[in-house]
Amino acid sequence: MDKSGPSGKSFEISKQLVWEAYQRVTANKGAAGVDGQSVEDFEKDLRGNLYKIWNRMSSGTYFPPPVRAVEIPKPHGGGTRILGVPTVADRIAQTVVAM
Repeated sequence: MDKSGPSGKSFEISKQLVWEAYQRVTANKGAAGVDGQSVEDFEKDLRGNLYKIWNRMSSGTYFPPPVRAVEIPKPHGGGTRILGVPTVADRIAQTVVAM
């Protein structure tokens, strides 16, 4: 991937940063989000998917999709709690922002 994008974008986000975020997300594995797309599915069109994330984030038009709600048991009994599982693409976008 190129190290930087074309000028004229609202935010300066390099394609290299998106690539590094992708590598961090894939290292953590993780479950599919509400869209049902696993990391393996995401990688089938890796270049296109990473480009979409970069383009939307750098132009200011990225909006996160809903998260999948999963009930997990509390460690010492007492019921369950809800865990939100974001999509693979959203985890990459969140990692870009954090970096």
